[in-house]
Amino acid sequence: MDFDDAYANMPHIPNAPIFVAEWPEKAATFRAIWQHKQLDIAYGSKPRQRFDLFQPEGLAKGLVVFVHGGYWRAFAKDDWSHLAAGTLARGFAVAVPSYRLAPQVPLDEICSDVAAAVTAAANYVEGPIHLVGHSAGGHLVTRLISGRALLAAPLIKRILRVTSISGVHDLRPLLHTELNDLLAISDDIAANESPALLTPLAPVMAGEIGVGVWVGAKERPEFRRQTDLLALSWGGLGVPVTVMHEEDRHHFDVIDGLIAFNTGLVNSVLGTGTACDF
Repeated sequence: MDFDDAYANMPHIPNAPIFVAEWPEKAATFRAIWQHKQLDIAYGSKPRQRFDLFQPEGLAKGLVVFVHGGYWRAFAKDDWSHLAAGTLARGFAVAVPSYRLAPQVPLDEICSDVAAAVTAAANYVEGPIHLVGHSAGGHLVTRLISGRALLAAPLIKRILRVTSISGVHDLRPLLHTELNDLLAISDDIAANESPALLTPLAPVMAGEIGVGVWVGAKERPEFRRQTDLLALSWGGLGVPVTVMHEEDRHHFDVIDGLIAFNTGLVNSVLGTGTACDF
């Protein structure tokens, strides 16, 4: 198996550079027109430990936190603001954090950054919390509800649903990639930070936190496998995980469903949609 090719998206998506170039442009346009916002809220002392908070018209029904991808090494909150539009239109506040990246910090510290960002954002908005992440962000949000607890118990009780979009839930294959020269994932980190290898937290096991996994049907086979893996692993422990392979979507446009008001993806994030149960 060519592990590098299995996890490479750019060479297999037509016009891939166009998608990457458009993200920050769309995000900047959205920030310019959305009036109800607070930008660059600090949740730590480092420059990348910041999040943007977008408020809906009227009182927020709760909080959605979107965690970006980029293989834990790229992108920032300013590239993804436009993805807040769909859940904002449904009446939820949306926080979009940056976090420190590899190789400056190891992956376990990145997980801790995201936990700190969620904790800080939760102080600004009352009500239920929905977590959603794309690619590496999918790994990060599912890590927050499995294994060694990274969030305080009262905060965990506020989480209603977690959705991983094209997430990487088992880090062990990345040990065999050139990418790991930068990420420096060790055997111990892979064992301790891979959601598919960890036990979900008690509220997940009890069905108090819903879990969904979403992937494009045109994505690389390895991303589809990683999606189904979490559902099979946690499903084997009695956790119902909703699964969707969205037709005609690849790794770079599967997130577009977050932009509109009433898409299947937004419904999944908010727990109002239906999909296949594993």
